[in-house]
Amino acid sequence: MAIIPGRGSIRTALSTLTGIYGFVSYAARPSSSWRVDAMVEIGTKRLVSWPTFRLDFMAEPAYTVRALDESTWTAFAALVERNNGIFGGCWCMGFHDDDSRTDPARNRSAKERRVREGRAHAALVYEGDDCVGWCQFGAPGEVPRIKSRAAYEKGRTTSPDWRIACCYAGKGHRRRGVATAALAGALDLIAGLGGGTVEGYPEGADAVPAGFLFSGALATYEKLGFIRDRKIGKHRSVVTRVVEPRS
Repeated sequence: MAIIPGRGSIRTALSTLTGIYGFVSYAARPSSSWRVDAMVEIGTKRLVSWPTFRLDFMAEPAYTVRALDESTWTAFAALVERNNGIFGGCWCMGFHDDDSRTDPARNRSAKERRVREGRAHAALVYEGDDCVGWCQFGAPGEVPRIKSRAAYEKGRTTSPDWRIACCYAGKGHRRRGVATAALAGALDLIAGLGGGTVEGYPEGADAVPAGFLFSGALATYEKLGFIRDRKIGKHRSVVTRVVEPRS
């Protein structure tokens, strides 16, 4: 049995085996554990016949990203409804200035109205036809209610063109790369909207429970090229990145 620890793709894992054994041919049979049955050969000489040889690893799902707009509202709303309105009824309104802390129905209506008017931005992550997560972004006036606002204003010397507000992955899809895909998708959409300086306000995943990483994990931002600017809380930092406009 060959074990490739950690997460990766079929191509990566088989490339590793190719380096060890020579030529690798395989037949994949998806299962709940995402194992791949394989047959290892050097040239035409078969060394091990499947299924006695098993390659064990976690496969990254294939995601696509689409902008939140009228055409994707239904999929977005279905995700929110599957997850109890998000924190009991936020409907991704907490970073806007017209949310309700007590009325989920009002938040749903307000969010849909903003989407139809083009006043709400997000990169939606899809697995097949289902929306499984998102990264909300917007100009400062669109998402003014950031966390640790007093400390942020105290150290602010300039304003960004865009803010990353919240990142969310639905139940059953966490720790599977959804947040990374969402943030990368948001940066791509920002490039299409003219680019500019982008700020985020993440926290360290080693210091804050995953369910409270509203703006995402610091490591995710740094992996995508953000630079730490300053701390505005015990665990929260301001990070920035310049996104070039897409021609």
